[in-house]
Amino acid sequence: MSDQLDERLVKVLGDRTAKALEKGLGLRTVGDLMRHYPRRYAERGELTNFASLNEGEMVTVVADVSKVVVRPLRNRKGSMLEVILTDGSGFLSLTFFNQAWRERDLTPGRRGLFAGRVTLFRGKRQLTHPDYEMLDGSILESNDPQAEQERVSEFAAALLPVYSATAKLPSWRIAQCVRTVLDNLKEVTDPLPAQIVEKYGYQSLVDALRSIHLPKSHAEAALAKERLTFEEAFTLQVLLAERRSKLRSLVAIPRLVRSGGLLEAFDAKLPFDLTRGQREVSAEIEIDLCANHPMHRLLQGEVGSGKTVVALRAMLAVIDAGGQCALLAPTEVLAQQHFRVITSMLGDLALKGMFGAATSATKIVLLTGSANASQRRSALLDIASGEAGIAIGTHALLSEKVEFRDLGLVVIDEQHRFGVEQRDVLRAKANLPPHLLVMTATPIPRTVAMTIFGDLDVSTLRELPLGRVPITTHVVAAQERPAFVERAWARIVEEVRAGRQAYIVTPRIGGEESEVEDLSEASADDLADEIDQAPQEMRARAKAILDIAPTLISGPLSSVRVGILHGRLPSDLKDQVMQEFSTGLLDILIATTVIEVGVDVANATAMVIVDAEYFGVSQLHQLRGRVGRGSHPGLCLLITESAPGSSARERLDAVASTLDGFELSRVDLEQRREGDVLGKAQSGAHSQLRLLRVLRDEKLIEIAKVEAVQIVEGPGIDAFPALARAIAEIAAKEQSDYLEKV
Repeated sequence: MSDQLDERLVKVLGDRTAKALEKGLGLRTVGDLMRHYPRRYAERGELTNFASLNEGEMVTVVADVSKVVVRPLRNRKGSMLEVILTDGSGFLSLTFFNQAWRERDLTPGRRGLFAGRVTLFRGKRQLTHPDYEMLDGSILESNDPQAEQERVSEFAAALLPVYSATAKLPSWRIAQCVRTVLDNLKEVTDPLPAQIVEKYGYQSLVDALRSIHLPKSHAEAALAKERLTFEEAFTLQVLLAERRSKLRSLVAIPRLVRSGGLLEAFDAKLPFDLTRGQREVSAEIEIDLCANHPMHRLLQGEVGSGKTVVALRAMLAVIDAGGQCALLAPTEVLAQQHFRVITSMLGDLALKGMFGAATSATKIVLLTGSANASQRRSALLDIASGEAGIAIGTHALLSEKVEFRDLGLVVIDEQHRFGVEQRDVLRAKANLPPHLLVMTATPIPRTVAMTIFGDLDVSTLRELPLGRVPITTHVVAAQERPAFVERAWARIVEEVRAGRQAYIVTPRIGGEESEVEDLSEASADDLADEIDQAPQEMRARAKAILDIAPTLISGPLSSVRVGILHGRLPSDLKDQVMQEFSTGLLDILIATTVIEVGVDVANATAMVIVDAEYFGVSQLHQLRGRVGRGSHPGLCLLITESAPGSSARERLDAVASTLDGFELSRVDLEQRREGDVLGKAQSGAHSQLRLLRVLRDEKLIEIAKVEAVQIVEGPGIDAFPALARAIAEIAAKEQSDYLEKV
């Protein structure tokens, strides 16, 4: 069955307009345009006579066209259409740029309704690009004042949709396109099953689309928005319920925990006791590993909560049961850090085939894109033969050349950096579906986990290991108190003099190449909203490591040993710098966000983040988690030039006020979109969230999840063709996004 929503816009709007919508906003079909919902609604304002017009007010007037003039623009191409209106007692000017075609409607003698904001130009009152409607001739000819007054009142009270627009596609032009499409839109197939529409008293899809684009009242718009928001929540929950159902139907090799093996030997040599949370989560994972269907679990926890130990215990249990494990990390720095930490924690248990190895030892290999040919061949051979119980790597692990003898567990660190399909590529390397454990140090509120990670069981570590000390965070206002910046540099030198180490973090690398390589794209977009500049322009204002490092090294840090680390360095040099800092050969590390995750130097107690306003809340929380990981208190100084009361300063104040990552994640979500915060967590899912907000719409999501589960576990989505097609489109979008990334 054909659906009008699938029609290409070129058939309805013509080639020129359709190309503009596709190029400017990515809208290709009628459905794309209909799902480009208004951001807000403007009101035309009270009906006003000319004598009462005040600058800045939104007004509606009834007037006659007195004169029309079209003149070319002086200093650029194009023309200006000026229309002079009169109400019998005065005059008002209407101005339209490059819209001479409106002269056909706005002919002298015609009466109409005109609405817009009053401005002054050279002492004359005018409306620029006003909304208008010419009064029906039949109303005028009937000489019925009441009919005209009713039409005037209806026009003045109507809401004007305001759309996300571009310079070449202003909101009013998008509104025109929407009206044209709605005039031709008949019944369309609805992904919401009829019983759900009836149960909750929702409008039909076509009525909801009309009501959200052309509402007669705010109440009508709200009802349409609720219906369309529920549709988003429901289709996403059906997709996730389908995934859960398919996972439960898969057969996996149970990895039974046994005594006398690596896990037991590792536990015996641990120099500390596991926290209660670590023990409880480990028990959940062990139960999952013993099942004959694959584990599919998300492990989230605060920075430093001990996720690595929990993941390592799971890997050792799988090795004891005869399987192999893969640990996928998003960056080489993090992969190398994992390799060093896990190798160190295991000690002689990681020396299989080497002198001094324990009886039950295994082998750990590292595979990254920068590995030389000899290292790569050796790692691939150990993985294929089964000699390597644990393979740690970056995207290099996804290569077709990587073959496992018996892949039993996949561990993915920093889950938000990867898409669903990247998990699946690695899992496909197993003979039978392997167990899956994904980790994130970005705390996720329950409703976000339910919405974005709904196909995973969630385990949470909240408590920090015994002995961990709190981190004190202060905002350093550079413009208000410049002396405090100099004090910040002196403060970290004091830490070094006391035998400890420190980090200095900058937003970008600098130099001629890749000016914005390390800056968080989401945080730059936040700032773009705030100061109304293009992200690239703002990023260029942020301090760069290549500029600030020489100044610091020759100035306030001249008496200490300083290293520099950023993403443009060769891999071997990056590893060397990290090794020198980890072993204490360097006192201070000036770095970009390459140290955001996974870097663990217990002696590092202080951090200065330069131009902190260029980072997001979660990113700042991650960064400061690099200090205070030993027995000494941590200190984090956020240097900023943002003004008091700005949204950027509010973000920094929030970070300084609490160490609770879950509380900060809510702040982050309230200021930003879910997709921005979670990155590639579900590559296609967040692109579907046009109206849905996981914090605001918590109850709606819970209802949608219940209904989705009943559909999937009951008749199944094949019983609802329109729903099945909507789910297939989301899945196809995910796959398309993934192919564009790889």
